Amino acid sequence: MRALIQRVTTAAVAVEGDEVARITPPPGGHGLLVLVGVTHDDDAAKAATLARKVWTMRILEDEKSASDVGAPVLVVSQFTLMADTRKSRRPSWSAAAPRSVAEPLVEEFTSALRALGAHVETGVFGAHMEVSLVNDGPVTLIVEV
Repeated sequence: MRALIQRVTTAAVAVEGDEVARITPPPGGHGLLVLVGVTHDDDAAKAATLARKVWTMRILEDEKSASDVGAPVLVVSQFTLMADTRKSRRPSWSAAAPRSVAEPLVEEFTSALRALGAHVETGVFGAHMEVSLVNDGPVTLIVEV
């Protein structure tokens, strides 16, 4: 599994013009926007490990983690994170897991975050989403398990 984590002051997702999720940390605070990609050999254990890493990653002010301050998390599935762009100008999507594998694992990742104590909002799996955010720093990390 692969996650692209962004430290944000706000983030939202809209589908067909309707907002379906939003995180707005308290003034001066941060949240995390987490884009998640799944490949064929990923499983529930990897989803749980990735959730722990994201929740405890020390990327907020004063080297604190989302778990330290109760930062909200917005999770958005994004199969394009698994793109292979090494060979040509046309990305290969062969590393991206099919929906039947990916959707339950994104849900497992989200559930694992909630079990750790996170307030989690989500996009809509498989939908064309418009994601808006204010990246603070900017801070953007790629995490793989």
